Amino acid sequence: MRYEGSIYRPPSEADAFILQATIGCSWNHCTYCAMYRDKTFRVRSLEESLDEVRIARDTAGERIEKVFVADGDALAMGLGHWEPILEACRHSFPALRRVSTYATAMNLLEKTPDELRRLRRLGLSLLYIGPESGDDVTLKRIAKGATAGEHVEAARRARDAGMTLSVIFLLGAGGLERSAEHARASARLASEMDPRFLSLLTLTVIPETPIARLEQRGRFTLPTIEGLLGELRTFVDLARPTDAIFRTNHASNYVPLGGRLPRDRQRLLGVLDEALAGKLPLKPEWMRGL
Repeated sequence: MRYEGSIYRPPSEADAFILQATIGCSWNHCTYCAMYRDKTFRVRSLEESLDEVRIARDTAGERIEKVFVADGDALAMGLGHWEPILEACRHSFPALRRVSTYATAMNLLEKTPDELRRLRRLGLSLLYIGPESGDDVTLKRIAKGATAGEHVEAARRARDAGMTLSVIFLLGAGGLERSAEHARASARLASEMDPRFLSLLTLTVIPETPIARLEQRGRFTLPTIEGLLGELRTFVDLARPTDAIFRTNHASNYVPLGGRLPRDRQRLLGVLDEALAGKLPLKPEWMRGL
């Protein structure tokens, strides 16, 4: 496939056909993120995107069950691109089970309810959204571009349209200063967004990002490992989604967890208590990554 620059996708899309219909991220201001800083956002021409679908159809069409539409927040595309792309995928891949994409609260709020329902009918069924925090002070500091309340409304619109949500929070995003507030507010936002899938990653301070420069000037301090595990414990203890598949198996995390919230809360808390007491080995630093 004819990709531009580095390509990122969720772990659960490892076996998906990745269609790069947009280049970069339409927001691209989040202080911790370095993924799209070398790209200027643009929507790829519709002809190029449809050509990519045709190439995939001719080479692996019968085997493609999932399509992930990249780059950073492809939901920013207008329906003039989305509709023909979804139609082409539906007709090109007979085994297709789902189409997914990264999205932001801003992307969702820019679409009307009718537009979201139209996208769902055409096959866009799963959205990956990363509020990273439920604490409005932290959201402003990391330049997320939307408040906790706006994330709640965006999630409601997606659910009303029949879309499934996979929501991601970021341990350490509030720094040492806002650690407790960040953990509690993130649990509250996870409950209010009520996703089907829920995961936590651990912040890695990447050189040359705005948050790295703040760290160098002493204006941001990442919590200790014990502090990060404490945030995770608070989140697990307080989050009340209806029934979310919960994971912390990303490479950035010190303790991989898996289960459902709220059903498996006590078991997950038991694992975390063992880790905090030093009875459970943590992932060594050399095994952690982005």
